[in-house]
Parts: sequence; structure tokens; C-alpha cells
Amino acid sequence: MSSPAVPTIDQRAHLPNDRLRAIEIAFWLVAAAAFFVFPQHRVLGSQILITGLFALSLDLILGYAGIVSLGHAAYFGMGAYAAGVLAVKGWGEPLTGLIAAGAVGAIVGFATSFLVVRGGDLARLMVTLGIGLMLYEAANQLPSITGGADGLSGVTMSKLFGVWGFDLSGSTAYVYSLAVLFAMFLFARRLVASPFGLSLRGVRENVKRMPAIGSPVGRRLVAVYTISAGMAGVAGGLLAQTTQFVGLDVFGFPRSADLMIILVLGGTGRLYGALVGAAVFMIAHHWLSDWNPIYWQFWLGLLLVVVVLWGRGGILGALDGFVTRFRGKPR
Repeated sequence: MSSPAVPTIDQRAHLPNDRLRAIEIAFWLVAAAAFFVFPQHRVLGSQILITGLFALSLDLILGYAGIVSLGHAAYFGMGAYAAGVLAVKGWGEPLTGLIAAGAVGAIVGFATSFLVVRGGDLARLMVTLGIGLMLYEAANQLPSITGGADGLSGVTMSKLFGVWGFDLSGSTAYVYSLAVLFAMFLFARRLVASPFGLSLRGVRENVKRMPAIGSPVGRRLVAVYTISAGMAGVAGGLLAQTTQFVGLDVFGFPRSADLMIILVLGGTGRLYGALVGAAVFMIAHHWLSDWNPIYWQFWLGLLLVVVVLWGRGGILGALDGFVTRFRGKPR
């Protein structure tokens, strides 16, 4: 009796391909080209890149694990103050300061994750909001460390690799932020394409079924929440280093709320949705506030309503639907 045939590699299920496609390479080339095309907007560009990284960190837990949060700015703020305080104390080396910012964000994220992963969406919203408010007030009550309501000034950064200094033109800040964002994006892309990332999608789709197939849901959620908080800390550290100032607004609720708007605009669970949403939101914010300083929020709200109603899944979801319909038309 012959033994059953062993399935070949081509017959086995594969994980999603995590290699960059041509259109993705073009996306990053456009981001790099913006440095030369818009030299007068490099400061704004670096802010967009930092916000994109911050939104990417939230997308890991919201878009892939289904964890809603209204207080993700807590970890962004911890990273910002960690990098800022280090610089004020004399440690202005950018890369090690950025690592410290990410580590602080991850530690605080791990410590609070056990509270966040418990309960349903409403409980998570309230817990994350409460954590953010507590850290905001703690920073306000510790002026000897954080500067209190006046903010943390005196943040002086050393030259990047001993060569490039952070100037008012934002040239070093843009290149530095782009490099960090690209590295963190590759990490996130690899993560969501791994078995760990697939298990997160399973948790998002059916949290009750995953334990039945042996997946430790609690540990998965704690792990991804810690990683997400660490990435948010890196984004906060970038902001502190490139602006050389840290204010209480890094913990503010509006920053977390803007992040939710960004993901709705770009599309959750897509990674690139965080980056596209950050660019659209901040460029619209900048342009509309210059065009109509009084009523600019009306037009920004209208943009959000149009995107939500017109494109299911944000801007990228609308583009996917358009491409699908275009390819489906007979020629």
C-alpha cells in the first residue's frame, strides 16, 4: 500500500508576501522626492511623517487587532518627554534618545495593556481615555521634570551622526523622520504578514473562536498593544527631537481624536491608510486654515463626511473599489 503523497510547497498555504511592490516603491520615492520639490515645506513634511508613524502605531491595534483607543497619545507623550528630558539633562544624541523614547512608551504600554484588553469596546475607550487624562495631569503637576504648563524647553539635540544638525529649515528633520518612518513601517509590515499578524486578524474577526484553535488571545493582545505603544513612543521622541520642545498637548485628547480621524480618512487595517490619512489630514488642515482661518473646521468636517460616505474603507478603500470596477469592465 503506497503512502499518501506529501503536498508540495506550491500546494501549501502561504503567508502574505511582505515584499514591497512597485507601487509601494513609488510611494516612498514620492515621499523622498518631496524633500527636493517642496523645500519650503520641509518642516510641515516632517510633521506629516511623524504623524504618519503615530497613526501607524494605532492602526496596528485598531485595524488589525480591533482594539479601540481614545488615549493613544499617552504613549506618544511618554516618548516625547523621555527624549526631551534626556536632551535637557545633557544626552542629546538622537538615535539613542529615540530608542529610549520607544522603550519608555513600550514599558508604559505593557503596564497598562492588562487594563485595556479587558472588557469590550466601550470599556476600552473609557480606560484608554482615562490613562491619557491621568498622564496629562501628572505631567502638569511635575513642573520640575516636565516644565508643567510652560512646557519642556531647553531641548538641545546633538548633530545626527555628528554631521547633520537640526536647523530651522527642517532639512535634517525631514530626512531623519522619513528614515525612521520607513524602518518602522517595514517592521510593521513584516509583523502583520507573520503568523502573529494573521492571528491578530483572527482575534479581530472572531475573538471567541480563536481560543478554540489554541491561540492565546490575551497574550496576543498584550503583545501587540506593547509594540504599538513603543511605536507611538518613537513618534513622540521624533517630535521632541525635531521641534526641540515638548508641551502638555502631547498628552492631549485632541491628538488622540485627530488620530482616529486620520485612520478613518486613510482606511484602517491597511498600514498605508495611516500614512495617506496623515498626509491628507495635515495638508488639508494647513491649507484650509490659511484659506479660511475662521471656518476651516467646517470644510475639514465636510471632507471627512464625503470620504466616509463615498469610499467604504477610507481613501484607500475607495481607490480599491474604483480599481476593481475598472478592471471588471468589458473591453
